[in-house]
Amino acid sequence: CPQNYFAFKIISGAANVVRPSICFEDLVLMSSVKNNIGRGLNIALVNGTTGQLLKTYTFDMYSG
Repeated sequence: CPQNYFAFKIISGAANVVRPSICFEDLVLMSSVKNNIGRGLNIALVNGTTGQLLKTYTFDMYSG
């Protein structure tokens, strides 16, 4: 990546077969192994200057 940019990878889930995950700068932020994902929207809030993980959220869009 160019200087002053962060590298990330987001994997979307597929039903109950493939679980979602978020990787940021070679560090897994959210995954089934960390037990911090769920159905719906999975969001990781990261400091845009330092790259530090601030908080993770899961919003269940199915149940409302």
